[in-house]
Amino acid sequence: MKREFSLAHLTVLGCAPPEMTYIASMAGYDYISIRPIYMGLKNEPNYDLAHNKEMLKQTKAAMKITGIKVHDIELARVVDGVDVSQYEPAFEVSAELGAKSVLSSIWTPNREFYLEQFAKLADLAKNYGLKVDLEFVTWANVSDLKSAVDVLKTVSRDNTGIMIDTLHFHRSRVRLEELDELPREWFHFAHICDGPAEIPTDKEGLIHTGRDARLYVGEGAIDIASILNRCPEMVYSIELPNIERVKEFGYAEHARRCLQTAKNYLELHSLANSCI
Repeated sequence: MKREFSLAHLTVLGCAPPEMTYIASMAGYDYISIRPIYMGLKNEPNYDLAHNKEMLKQTKAAMKITGIKVHDIELARVVDGVDVSQYEPAFEVSAELGAKSVLSSIWTPNREFYLEQFAKLADLAKNYGLKVDLEFVTWANVSDLKSAVDVLKTVSRDNTGIMIDTLHFHRSRVRLEELDELPREWFHFAHICDGPAEIPTDKEGLIHTGRDARLYVGEGAIDIASILNRCPEMVYSIELPNIERVKEFGYAEHARRCLQTAKNYLELHSLANSCI
């Protein structure tokens, strides 16, 4: 059984899902991880497939031609002023495309509200055969593993899990031993990338690296092998936005290098849970 990889949309955010699918195929990925939930952020392209029927049609055609599958969609944020039920059209489309998971994160300090909304999100996703995986993001309100575990244990839904991003793991200063305490069934996929050893002390610095300057696996200072060795085998989604690399290489070559450097690193470090 070979190790499987997905191309995360943030890595090639300027590419619509059809183009992204062809790039993933040419580079050698197994899946794509797409962003059909439009958040209205600055400079964010709108890939709302539920309301862009032509783009949906083209995405299906690209998937059929290449054999690339959708692994997960994002980002179902839990945030003040948003009822998670508005994500249902995206869930319906993602299920139609064969997606397995929905990625979520929490951007409000109101614990009662975010627990209620996350539970509602999980129940809604279950109607479409989808899991909901919670990511802790260093500059979000649920920003470390301990806080994310609290959400999952409190909500207690059988279709929820944890999504470890190696950059956020490092920058949230999570201890490796914390991973040993988690149920194995919580792990469905992980985001992998590298980054510098130093951790910015300001939100702007954290966001800059996270959104624009992640490093190829093995290029930085994160002990990725030790993190993954504490986790069961799962799909590795490469989330590696890097504006300078895209300017230098273009999206297609950047995506190829993301995958090749990850494979080289994992082979070099011979993960204990690796598949051949």
